[in-house]
Amino acid sequence: MTRSDLASLRGEPSYVWRAGQERRLRMMAKWAPLAGAHVLVAGCGVGMYAAKIRQRFTNRVEAFDIEFSRARAARAGIPNALVSAGEDIPYAAASFDVVLSHEVIEHVRDDRRCLQEMLRVSKSGGRILLFCPNRWYPFETHGHYWRGEYHFGNTPLINYLPEPWREKLAPHVRAYTAADLKRLLAMPGASILHHSRIYGGYDNIIARFGGPAVLLRDALYRLEGSPLDTWALSHFVVIEKR
Repeated sequence: MTRSDLASLRGEPSYVWRAGQERRLRMMAKWAPLAGAHVLVAGCGVGMYAAKIRQRFTNRVEAFDIEFSRARAARAGIPNALVSAGEDIPYAAASFDVVLSHEVIEHVRDDRRCLQEMLRVSKSGGRILLFCPNRWYPFETHGHYWRGEYHFGNTPLINYLPEPWREKLAPHVRAYTAADLKRLLAMPGASILHHSRIYGGYDNIIARFGGPAVLLRDALYRLEGSPLDTWALSHFVVIEKR
């Protein structure tokens, strides 16, 4: 498993398009009218989701990322991708029908400010599609620090530790409980239309182990919507601007 030099700060974006990304795109299309919409991808990484939305649904796609190297890579699919922080989105108020934040807010300096900015640039009735890490997933997928050294990869059980202990091992990334998100989104103008917990695509595991891994993934998908999705990988929240 390889990593970029930015992994400890920003995580790793999607570099290839596989079944896991395809499934999440279908979720987005179910909960937001993407066809012909004006869409903003906030924290676009190298632009995988932005480019697919532009190819399939609408040519009115804007995107930005805080890292110049990633925004530059995203311009292969979104020529006007910008460099910006999520706390100061460089677009006018009420500009977008849909705003996508895919596994980004856990990395930003001020997650509440980022969500306020996403609301600001959304039109009335517009939708924000938010994916972020679930605190009760058994692994911290963003690596950890030990004695000042960063270790990349999945680390078991860190997220189950009390917050002061977790903060020492994973100071670079947040993970959210459902209650955390409810508190975070308790802000004027934000109405939660949908909240679910979803399991991952496990594409790397499937590539390695084949059929048995596919059966395991499909079994986990069937747990979504039940109490057993408590241990799913991510939250998926749909917010409407009132």
